Amino acid sequence: MGETIDGVPVTEAQISAWQAEALRGYDVEGLRRRGRPRLGADGPSEVVPVRMDKVMLEELMARAEQEGLSRSEAIRAAVSSWAHVA
Repeated sequence: MGETIDGVPVTEAQISAWQAEALRGYDVEGLRRRGRPRLGADGPSEVVPVRMDKVMLEELMARAEQEGLSRSEAIRAAVSSWAHVA
């Protein structure tokens, strides 16, 4: 038997529940609205890998937590401030 992404074993009961859910059908329009919100009006966003040393990353995470932001949101805010991008 396989495992889920979270490392939880998949049981026959879980497979049966997923099967029953699929047989009932899905709200296709609702599924289309899922996912990350668009960041701008210029189409899809690009992923930009950035390297940071341990101290810089710890400082970033502390500031992000202080301001209630995710790591990505904090990085975007910093870049926007530096580049004067709205």
